[in-house]
Amino acid sequence: MDLPTGWGTMSKALKTNLFSAVILLAALLVINQPLQTASAPQGIVSFQLAATADQAHAILRSWRSDGQAWAQVSLWLDFVFIGVYVMAFLSLTRHFMRDRPGVRERMVARWVRALFVAAGIGDLLENVLLLNNFNPPTDVVSLSATFCALIKFTGLTLGIAGLVIIRAARRHPIAPG
Repeated sequence: MDLPTGWGTMSKALKTNLFSAVILLAALLVINQPLQTASAPQGIVSFQLAATADQAHAILRSWRSDGQAWAQVSLWLDFVFIGVYVMAFLSLTRHFMRDRPGVRERMVARWVRALFVAAGIGDLLENVLLLNNFNPPTDVVSLSATFCALIKFTGLTLGIAGLVIIRAARRHPIAPG
């Protein structure tokens, strides 16, 4: 089996970060499976986006105590995942910028890095809020967690779009470093 083009030019740290992020994401997806209920069709993501105490309470009831324990495990594991995915995206941005001396490319890369850091901070705050929203859920905490989740999802989406722009503008393979 051949490795994807450019894989050999990646640093060991970048490969480790990407591999770790994929493993942690897979673990979080497995943990999320029993959290998918009628009240939470997307599992923990439904809880993240529950903007009211009533919605959060309905999700928690649907999980019962065993599901709530898995939800808490998911949130605690997500703290590790946040650090890993932020480092992976920052390393990937650095990798894509290795032979890009242009001012515009560097400016885009700064924005991309800022978006990934903002996503990580939003995710950290969201997890803290969600861990505090188990007993009993409140409207303020639920809405705040939803706001932080939206910051996270927006930062990740725009940051990944920025990486695509940086990569597409290259028009030649990444030079070995």
